[in-house]
Amino acid sequence: MLSVTDSQKIGIGLTGFGAFFLFLGMIFFFDRVLLAFGNLLFISGLSFIIGLQRTFNFFFQRHKIKSSGFFFTGIFVVLLGWPLIGMLIETYGFFLLFSGFFPVIINFLRRIPVIGRIFDIAIINKFAEKLEGQHPMV
Repeated sequence: MLSVTDSQKIGIGLTGFGAFFLFLGMIFFFDRVLLAFGNLLFISGLSFIIGLQRTFNFFFQRHKIKSSGFFFTGIFVVLLGWPLIGMLIETYGFFLLFSGFFPVIINFLRRIPVIGRIFDIAIINKFAEKLEGQHPMV
């Protein structure tokens, strides 16, 4: 069993609240304050979960500089007052940053009994294979 430290528990809570505020910000027609607050909570939660040094190393690896630049530029644009444009830039950066995790996430979801059956639907299966970087078998 994995042991979770108190710091990681706080990080999970902060990340969850960050995702919640980002969701609320998008629901309320890209409310700038909610989106900014959600971004700050998400980044601070990630720092609590994996640590400051590992967070810094994750975002500023040589091959992730472009994607980190898009992500942080999107956050900055949201803070400047253009939430829709900022969220589009941030989403692109987020996709580039975490695209390496998509195969792991999809394989995990396929093993869950109810959710795994959803991946049997042809359109969803084709989309999941594209995210994984696999080619459909002929």
